[in-house]
Amino acid sequence: MSDVLIKNTRVLEDGRLVPAEILIEDGKIKGISKEFRISAYDEIINAGNMVTIPAGIDGHVHFRDPGLTYKEDWYSGSCSAAAGGITAVLEHPNTIPPVADKNGFSLKLKHAKKKSVIDFGINGGVTNNVDQLKELWRLGVSVFGEIFMAESTGGLNISKETLGSALSAIGQLDALACIHAEDEAIRLENEELLKNDSGIDIHSRVRPNECEEVAVRDCLKINKEASSPARLHFCHTSTPEAVKLIGNAQKEFSALGNAGKISCEVAPHHLFLSTKDYNKLGTLGKMNPPLRSSEDAAYMMQALNSGLINAVASDHAPHMHYEKDVPMRSAPSGVPGVETLMPLMLAAVRKNLISLERVIQVTSRNPAYIFGLDRLGKGSMAEGCDADLLLFDPKSVVPIKSKNLHTQCDWTPYEGMDGIFPGMTLSRGNTIWDGHQIIAKKGCGQFMPGAGMKTDEDGRIILEFDDDEDDE
Repeated sequence: MSDVLIKNTRVLEDGRLVPAEILIEDGKIKGISKEFRISAYDEIINAGNMVTIPAGIDGHVHFRDPGLTYKEDWYSGSCSAAAGGITAVLEHPNTIPPVADKNGFSLKLKHAKKKSVIDFGINGGVTNNVDQLKELWRLGVSVFGEIFMAESTGGLNISKETLGSALSAIGQLDALACIHAEDEAIRLENEELLKNDSGIDIHSRVRPNECEEVAVRDCLKINKEASSPARLHFCHTSTPEAVKLIGNAQKEFSALGNAGKISCEVAPHHLFLSTKDYNKLGTLGKMNPPLRSSEDAAYMMQALNSGLINAVASDHAPHMHYEKDVPMRSAPSGVPGVETLMPLMLAAVRKNLISLERVIQVTSRNPAYIFGLDRLGKGSMAEGCDADLLLFDPKSVVPIKSKNLHTQCDWTPYEGMDGIFPGMTLSRGNTIWDGHQIIAKKGCGQFMPGAGMKTDEDGRIILEFDDDEDDE
């Protein structure tokens, strides 16, 4: 007997939406066909002619747990993700404590296992802990980073010398380094030069395009000179200058037979917002890297379409509204976005800004490949893969409203903008969002171990700590 049959849906095939049924068995896709002639199922889902695509993989979230759970925790953050059509996330390390050692990793894993309703990976932090990176890799971190080249939330920025040592160590592990590319020297110089400037766009001028461009160039050079160059992924790229540098580096690696060694992502706020939105958003529009010009945002969408940019990730970094309600220089950087990533991208398809096929590539297939999650059955709507699915009505365009979102953060920078939200989200064949409410149990999400995790001869995970001990 098969577990689930999704009837009356449409799937993308050769660029066209065609009628289909999807058969799911033991949480994995058994097949996709126009019609299955099978008499018995555990469950039948009538999709009502909704479109089914792979659910999103958000490779960049900050769920603030442990340490800052009044902003977000693993339950609220994962519920927000599920309601937005995201079924897998990679959580970045700048929590309290940071994931910089065994204790930081084990504590975060315990919190996530108890609360998350979606599958998750945990990234390893890079500070002055180069000697501990190997242990973190064996414990199961997904990738390393984001590695901060300039000051940001959590204070984990490192020197260029430490970056070089870290990239060599990460390269020796054949792991991936995620880079937050902003130049600290340029930031500090501009802070001093503009210390008396109170313009609404001051944050973008303190961290101009050059700030990202120089950091990307330096990182590429440092990595190239490392004893064991690492695979690089540049987080939230926001400028044409940086994207072009990364594109040239990708070509260089490809010519050497190392295609895929370098990749980059863009966040929705660098596609759909710009410095023009400061007048409306004020400090709610402050993030790192900052908002760019409308021309830069248009270029980023073009680069996403052309393939220069490989993935979209939310950089979900919630702060409470009252924390943002201070002068621009004092306001924390970061915006919520995990629940609105897929709705914004699907609305962009409706507006002919990007194709549905490309959205699938940059929100599921490519992230799965870049972060090594394809080996776990993620990122593709194909036989044998996890049945992580997003069902949506392409005509159901609604305004995004913070009151309808599930994050503990009480606002969104996309208030009033168009979104197409899921009518249903499935994780490993189980419905976790039915279009109205979360119906998944707290803690049903599964840990997605990184490629370096220790296993026994039968491939079973070896935990190097007591997974049931108290959190304190």
